[in-house]
Amino acid sequence: MEEFRRSYSRLCKESGAEPQETVLQQLHELPWGRMDLATQSLTLDTCRALGNLLQKETQLTELILSDCMLSEEGATLLLQGLCTNTVLRFLDLKGNNLQATGAKTLGKLLRQNKSIQSLTLEWNNLGTWEDAFATFCRALVGNDALRQLDLRNNQISHQGTEELALALKSNTGLQQLEQAMVYNQDREATFRENQARIHVLSKEVQHLWEEKSKQGSGHLCSKFLDPVETTDKQQEEMVQSSRTSTARVGQLQEALNERHSIINTLKAKLQMTEAALALSEQKALDLRELLTTTDQEHRSLVQKQAKDHRLEQQEAAERESKLLKDLIAANEKNLLLRNQVDELEQKVKSQQEQLFLTREELTNTSAELKMRVVQAEERLELEKRRSRQSLEYLEQLRSKEVEHMTRHLEENERAMVERIQRLEAARLALEEELSRVKTVALSERIQAEEELIKAKSQVRLEEQQHLAHLEEKLRLLALARDEAQSTCLQQRQMVAEAQTQASQLGLQVEGLKRRLEKLQQELSNKDQEKVAEVTRVRVELQEQKGHLQAELTAQEALKEKMAALERQLKMMANDHREALLDRESENASLQEKLRLKEAEVARIRDEEAQRARFLQNAVLAYVQGSSLRALNPQK
Repeated sequence: MEEFRRSYSRLCKESGAEPQETVLQQLHELPWGRMDLATQSLTLDTCRALGNLLQKETQLTELILSDCMLSEEGATLLLQGLCTNTVLRFLDLKGNNLQATGAKTLGKLLRQNKSIQSLTLEWNNLGTWEDAFATFCRALVGNDALRQLDLRNNQISHQGTEELALALKSNTGLQQLEQAMVYNQDREATFRENQARIHVLSKEVQHLWEEKSKQGSGHLCSKFLDPVETTDKQQEEMVQSSRTSTARVGQLQEALNERHSIINTLKAKLQMTEAALALSEQKALDLRELLTTTDQEHRSLVQKQAKDHRLEQQEAAERESKLLKDLIAANEKNLLLRNQVDELEQKVKSQQEQLFLTREELTNTSAELKMRVVQAEERLELEKRRSRQSLEYLEQLRSKEVEHMTRHLEENERAMVERIQRLEAARLALEEELSRVKTVALSERIQAEEELIKAKSQVRLEEQQHLAHLEEKLRLLALARDEAQSTCLQQRQMVAEAQTQASQLGLQVEGLKRRLEKLQQELSNKDQEKVAEVTRVRVELQEQKGHLQAELTAQEALKEKMAALERQLKMMANDHREALLDRESENASLQEKLRLKEAEVARIRDEEAQRARFLQNAVLAYVQGSSLRALNPQK
């Protein structure tokens, strides 16, 4: 039975119900091949599980389900499971209040099951519904396996008795119920035979009286014989009356005993009904308590869900306000970053414009310097030609010019030294100014402009001075030809110095070009850094936008979740409302059943009281009749 017990637990869990502990305990303690669940209140889920298991059970031969208070649906499930069972031999359904549906299902069981040999149906209501009981009786016709059938106390009417008698005429296997019927038939035949004998004897007595009345022989003889005959006749009548009285008393005693047994059975049935009523009341109280606990749980659950909903709404509102603040801050930061980007772009554009202007000025300055160098070279060539032409004239003026030229050369040397110093100072100043350009582009441009202006002024002054010196030199050469050679040598030295100065100026220009290229490289690096910074800022903005979009999607998901929770709350409220309605309907049905039970108990009490009164009246009538009969013979 352990396998049967595990299968029962599994089927109950599969159907979503918990197995009954009392049933599990009974299944654990039952012997092999026998299942006794008497007085166990079986639920509908238990009946369904047991019906499914009994369809294929191959070891159970005896099933006792007496006084289980089975419902119509539960009994139907159990009996449908037994329809295909092939090993069950004994079935006890005593005291389960089986009615019309139960009678029809029992008829189906007797038509399909050919293994049950003993069926106990005592204390049910199979005979109340005549059509259903007729179906049950017709099913007995084709069942030859059933040997014992107990139908006591099923409220079988006269029509039900006729249907049962017709079924028993065609049934050849039933034994116990037919033996009782044979016993009843023997008693009825004996009673009829006694009645026939009494009728024959009464006819013979009447015939004798007629013969005696016709006889007229002998007055003395008749006088002598009349008292004797009357005495014998009175003795015979007394014996016969005593016999009939004894038989009648025996019959009445038997009827009284039967009535007592009926009363006892009715009392037992009343006690069972009262116990069932108490059980139903207890179940109703349990259901009420369960309903109150369910209501309390429902209220607590509703309050908890409302509280959780409020908390979630508050959290969602806080999150939404926080996200709105973050969004506003991000928008403000985005605007600030955009303004910074615009400012940086404007600064870049201004610096690019300044760099472009600086480049243009530098190219113009370099071109101007190149032109000046070319002009200086052309002037040198021109001067060379002029000096060659004026050599002869200068030779004449050489003697006069020597002293003047020496003074002039000294002055020129001093002027050239001062000029070199000024150029060196200008170079240093340009280097310093170019180094400053790295930090501040505008100051560098201003300093470069100042340096260029200074260089231009210096070049112009130098050219003017050189021209003045050359004019004076020409003038002096015209005056002193004697000193021409020395003047030529001096001029050659001056040309060499000018060339060195020009080369120095070219070197300075190259250095300026290199520094300008460095500045351009630094500016390009700064441009690249600015571009990288701008791209980084844009990437950060895009990332912030992505985060904001993700937060917005999270907000939408939270809103959807809140909506889903609200829908779930509504569904749960509807489910609880439906469950409450189901519980109320179940309570109403239980109250209706209790009312019907109370009405039935009252009806049974009235019937038993009426039967008791009838029995009492019959006994009193019998006692009075027996006393009268006892007095009549004495009279």
